[in-house]
Amino acid sequence: MTVNEVRAAAERLSLPAVALAPALVEPSLRLLTDGEGAAALLRRQWAGDGTAEVVVLHRAGVPLEHPAVVATAVAWGCDQICHATTGRAIAVPAPRDDAPLADRFLHLAARAATRVEVAVALARDAGRERHKDDGSPRVEADEAAHAAAVEVLAALGIPVLSEERPDGVVADGQPWVVLDPLDGTGNFSAGLPPWAFSAALVRGGRPVAGLVADLSSGRRWEGADGAGSRRDGVAVIPRPGSTVVVPSAPGLGTVLVPATAGRVRITGCTAIDLCLVADGSAAAWHDVDRSGSHVHDVAGGLAILLAAGGAALTPDGGPVVLGPDTGSRFRFVAAASDAAGRDLLAALG
Repeated sequence: MTVNEVRAAAERLSLPAVALAPALVEPSLRLLTDGEGAAALLRRQWAGDGTAEVVVLHRAGVPLEHPAVVATAVAWGCDQICHATTGRAIAVPAPRDDAPLADRFLHLAARAATRVEVAVALARDAGRERHKDDGSPRVEADEAAHAAAVEVLAALGIPVLSEERPDGVVADGQPWVVLDPLDGTGNFSAGLPPWAFSAALVRGGRPVAGLVADLSSGRRWEGADGAGSRRDGVAVIPRPGSTVVVPSAPGLGTVLVPATAGRVRITGCTAIDLCLVADGSAAAWHDVDRSGSHVHDVAGGLAILLAAGGAALTPDGGPVVLGPDTGSRFRFVAAASDAAGRDLLAALG
């Protein structure tokens, strides 16, 4: 959104432009405009019963039922929309039963992420830290996040695979959902952002829709085949750059990066790493010099990256194909384009 658009919206809402500036940087605020004079300022907050709601703080020519308001409420995983001045509230409508599976998935995944926010907050100090089979930390919040997410996503009526449970049976040709209820558990345990909820809808080995919610900041990414990808309601695309993200610290004293890399970052949250490539914050990600990644680690971020126009290639240059097996690992590179991915593979040797 341009400065002129913000000023025009401020004039329409009878507010100073500085009052709208936080909506450009704060994930829990959203400024909507249609270029024809309509404008609304929205805030995401928690209702008294612990559910999330969209509050319409100011509006001009925008009813509560406006499609853009409803779409924002859906993306935020909210249960209702209410008007700050009058107190009038409406429920956020669910997609029709005959709506495309990807639409129903994104609606439920957004709600699942919101339920996980609450479950993780309540489980923050519960129990002691343990370790998973791969040595990564496990906390009580992992289990709480899993239970909260699966309860919501079960409504899709297709298999839901999770890091926290043995894999169920997925029939040949059947779509399935895979989630990491709390990616970045080590960060969460240390109180060091980010940590995230990640979910993807997979069909034919390709992640066709995904949602990643940064539970430490409120940022949300979503994407679907044919619909592009968005971060906090704004369309994103990958782009070239010099920042490379990798999943872990050097195992043998080095991290393989291309000569063009000016910065190397380790966030400790793979789902968000891939979203950073999708939205152009980072140029590339890879784990080819590591032990590889699990499908639940990467599926949500991969869906967003691919929907944004990015690329993911295996070390032999082929496309990444996801299977319903949360125990196995595979390696790949993620980049802004297929050509960039191949250049990255060549640079890594």
